[in-house]
Amino acid sequence: MSGQERVRAILESRLVQRAVVLVIVVNAITIGCETSAYLMQRAGGLLHAIDRVALAVFTVELAARLYAYRRAFFKDPWNWFDAIIVAVALIPASGPTSVLRALRILRALRLVSAVPSMRRVVGALLAAVPGMASIIGLLVLMIYIAAVIATKLFGDIVPERFDELPRSLFTLFQIMTGDDWGNVAQEVMEQKPWAWIFFIVYILMSTFVALNLFIAVVVNAMNEESDTPPELEAVQQELAAVNAKLDQLLMRERQEELRPAADR
Repeated sequence: MSGQERVRAILESRLVQRAVVLVIVVNAITIGCETSAYLMQRAGGLLHAIDRVALAVFTVELAARLYAYRRAFFKDPWNWFDAIIVAVALIPASGPTSVLRALRILRALRLVSAVPSMRRVVGALLAAVPGMASIIGLLVLMIYIAAVIATKLFGDIVPERFDELPRSLFTLFQIMTGDDWGNVAQEVMEQKPWAWIFFIVYILMSTFVALNLFIAVVVNAMNEESDTPPELEAVQQELAAVNAKLDQLLMRERQEELRPAADR
């Protein structure tokens, strides 16, 4: 067994994978603890030490994967995701880049790539984007039409909420989320008692129709993602390993072809 194969076997072992997940969780907790002045006074040095150790573990693990998989490493989008997060963490968090210190918590996102079930959820959300785009467009159109109507009908009655189109859009978005919509409706109904018809129809159309369609698309995508058998993921991993071995064989053949030429 070559060195690359040994490293690959170690990285793919459950013990190492669980250890990486544990380091991610511990690092996320320590970064959260650093926001507490009390904890920083009591154990600031320890928290910084844990943070540096975690960053070292992430860097070594990423370098090991790059060594083990070579070209196959760059074919997996999750490897790019991990590499970007580690690269951001390695940038010095001082001077003009001090804002990057707050971005260290992004390391917790590595949990998504380390846990297969989370990867499937993210994959389902990405697969649902085309369907969500159509529903979002429909929802925006509905809110825009309702905002124009509300500005025309209620702008003079409740100017602080409906005097201009942007303000009406914000108010209707607030109503769609269910935030204080009853008080808004009461303010308008004091002058126009029939206004309840507008608000009821708008809430039914925006909240109970459009948003439920939005949720249905996401749930359907997640169901399709979960229908993918676990064996398929295992086969994909095996194919990646086979590709890595083929790359090694090609490199050895090239080296053997070059040796006779060098001997001559």
